[in-house]
Amino acid sequence: MPPVSLALLAANAVFFFLLQGADQVGLLTWFALWPPGVPGGPGFEPWQLVTYGFMHVQTVHLAFNMFALYMFGSDIERLFGSRFYLAYYLVCVVAAAVTHLVITGVLGAEPAPTIGASGAMFGLLLAFGWYFPHRRVLLLFPPIPMPARVFVTLYGALELVLGVTGTQQGVAHFAHLGGMLGGWLMIEYRRRR
Repeated sequence: MPPVSLALLAANAVFFFLLQGADQVGLLTWFALWPPGVPGGPGFEPWQLVTYGFMHVQTVHLAFNMFALYMFGSDIERLFGSRFYLAYYLVCVVAAAVTHLVITGVLGAEPAPTIGASGAMFGLLLAFGWYFPHRRVLLLFPPIPMPARVFVTLYGALELVLGVTGTQQGVAHFAHLGGMLGGWLMIEYRRRR
């Protein structure tokens, strides 16, 4: 794996093991993404826009996100170069957080903390589909091969439907879409440069 992808994978793993062995509640209180104005909660802090993206409590959540980082991040880092790739990744994390906070605030969703690198993974997925549209991607369930651009389009549409309908409570669907939005903005910025 290229250096930044490897470092991001390691950072996520380190945070995961810290959360397993340390004061989990304390770490989540300070570093998870909290919406503003949670009664009795720790409240929103600016650093949470980034730190939430390195926190996973469940092994399956971490495994899926790191598998996506491994599958898509390496090609994108080689294409973008390490510096722009890191900026791209972090913009996706922040865009996912901001989108999630704004949409859930507008919809009046019950305030809850958010964690996970999924927004960044959706940003990487968008870049992969954009720059490698004909590369074949094999779904895990069911195992159907399809071009990357078709996979990305279908997955993005599914996330929108799940977010609007409120299906799969506890999953930050709008954060996933926000990660894609951040990725698109960075791709446009790169194209104009």
